[in-house]
Amino acid sequence: MSNEVIVSGLSARTVWRHLVDTSTWESYYDGVSDISFPDSDGPQLRDGTRFSFSSLGFPPIDARIVELKAPTPDVPGRLSWTGLLEGGPAERAEALHAWLVEDLPGGRVRILTQESQIGKPAAALAAMRPDPVLNGHQAWLDGLVEAARR
Repeated sequence: MSNEVIVSGLSARTVWRHLVDTSTWESYYDGVSDISFPDSDGPQLRDGTRFSFSSLGFPPIDARIVELKAPTPDVPGRLSWTGLLEGGPAERAEALHAWLVEDLPGGRVRILTQESQIGKPAAALAAMRPDPVLNGHQAWLDGLVEAARR
C-alpha cells in the first residue's frame, strides 16, 4: 500500500509535529482510536516507543517504533513502526507502516506513507473493493495536511 501527497504552503517540520504527537491523531483521522502506551511514554512518539491503537474496526494493534528521524532542511523525516494483531492463524496479522516527510523546492512538502501487511486479515482487506486500507491511509494523509494547515 502506498499513498502520497505533495502540498504547498507547509513545511516538513510543521507536518512532523502532528505526525509524531499521537494526542492529535483522533482530531484529524477518524480511522484510529484507543491509542495507549503500555510503558507510559506517550503521546509523543520516540524511537523504540511501544504503543497500541485500534484501526479499521480491528482490536488493538500492538506497535513499536523502529525508526524515527525528524526532518531537517536537507534530509527527509522518517517514521516507521511494526504492528501486530494477536490471535490464532485466522486472526493474526503483521504490518510495517512507514512515513516519509520532506521539504521540496518552492515551499512544498511531500508526505508519503506505505504499509506492508501479512496474515489472513490483511489478505481479506486487500481483496475488498474499494480498498479500506488504501482509502484509510489517504484519509490519514488528507487529515494530517489539514491539521498542519490549522
